[in-house]
Amino acid sequence: MGQNFWVVGTDTNIGKTIITTYLMRYFQLQGKSVIPYKPVQTGIVVEDLQSYYEDTTFYQMFSESSLIETHLNSYSFKEAASPHYAAKLEGAGVEEEIILNHIQQLKMMYDSVICEGAGGLYVPLNEQPHYYFIDLIKQTQLPVILVASSKLGTINHTLLSIEALKNRDIPIAGIVFNMFEDTELEINNIETIKQRTNIPVIVMPKLHKLSDLKDVQIEGIDFLERMLAIQC
Repeated sequence: MGQNFWVVGTDTNIGKTIITTYLMRYFQLQGKSVIPYKPVQTGIVVEDLQSYYEDTTFYQMFSESSLIETHLNSYSFKEAASPHYAAKLEGAGVEEEIILNHIQQLKMMYDSVICEGAGGLYVPLNEQPHYYFIDLIKQTQLPVILVASSKLGTINHTLLSIEALKNRDIPIAGIVFNMFEDTELEINNIETIKQRTNIPVIVMPKLHKLSDLKDVQIEGIDFLERMLAIQC
């Protein structure tokens, strides 16, 4: 059975794309066929008369093998905003069935499909009332890795996210604390969350430059892989 899972975050700009890319490389270096998949990406970047989307471009920059562009994404919208609003600005909409079908197709083609969320768990996906990204995750029946900050405020944000996932019976394979700088506050934050959740934890140090992603070693990543294997 393939290792298919979500990388979700406690908030936007928390580092989901960095962690997704790191895990993509981790499995690629084991010889597995891997595809990172961002169902909805927003916020086009225009530089030197060229335009691109940061998340899927980041995957391609760091991948050990070429990635098929149409496998990386289902919806892209120009405005850097919540999917429902970014789509609305273009007179479009996001259909969850298209995303669910895309994931099913990818699962048949790759050893591992790493789905990356957009923003936090309660980001509206479309104009349906009471339908959020967390509901899409639940429909896929895949486990999640939760990306969180190690800084001030993370205890509240992380525990709330875990409670939301547990309330929907979504398996949590582990927590990745991103941009760790080894301060006493961060160490205490992580220990506090570990004690209250009993969920496996790994730590990603703050990268001084993005190219460091190729060389960084995360302690405990093999344990997280075993947890994913159990829950997938």
